Amino acid sequence: MKARKPNSPASNPPLAYKDEKFLDSDEARPIRIMAEYLEPLRIFCREQVHETIVFFGSARITPDGPLGRYYEDARELARMITTWSKGLRSNCHRYVVCSGGGPGIMEAANRGASEAGGRTIGLNIGLPHEQRPNPYITRGLSFEFHYFFMRKLWFAHLARALVVFPGGFGTLDEMMELLTLQQTQKLDRAITVLLYGSQYWKEIINFEALVRHGTISREDLELFSFADDPAAALGLLQKGLQAHPEEEPPAFAHSGTPKCHPD
Repeated sequence: MKARKPNSPASNPPLAYKDEKFLDSDEARPIRIMAEYLEPLRIFCREQVHETIVFFGSARITPDGPLGRYYEDARELARMITTWSKGLRSNCHRYVVCSGGGPGIMEAANRGASEAGGRTIGLNIGLPHEQRPNPYITRGLSFEFHYFFMRKLWFAHLARALVVFPGGFGTLDEMMELLTLQQTQKLDRAITVLLYGSQYWKEIINFEALVRHGTISREDLELFSFADDPAAALGLLQKGLQAHPEEEPPAFAHSGTPKCHPD
């Protein structure tokens, strides 16, 4: 009988953490979820980004479209925020403009911050229509997510303020999640929330009806303010941030996550 040759090294199976088939499997889903938490955490710590001002709004708004003024207002507000924040004395990057990373209002926010010479973050997500990161995100601060809930966590995790421009289902979803976290006190710090474009927001959401029907409290209306021009919005943001100063990196939902420190 012919002797069987021993297996060659080339036939050995790959290490589990290098096995793409395994990493894409259902069994490895917890690993993929953790990766979408730990990788941004590593980069934000390395880059000393502790506080963000998040812009939400429609990806469909263009400068020359029917809601084009909101694109220009988001661009101008992000520029003003970045110019102001760069003048603050700090050991880390304060109030970095963060968006969902795509086109429309997201692009406008990243663009305005970039034009002011500041860093700006994009938390992009893969969608059927192939949303791609806009070109104004700072190199090294563009992130790609598969899981919506992990992307939302990073919107909330570092946010000190939120500016919500006109948008559709995605904008409403993100806005309501942050308002719910505020309402239920699941965040360790206050987030200043501005709804930009009072006419739009009061038309599509009848906040007074929610109070009248008893599904929210009158006090819940104090969780947000309206703004209609960049200068007024900046003033409201500055007032809110000064009312709740923070020297340490924020925690999320009583998180035990270690604070970031420079190497």
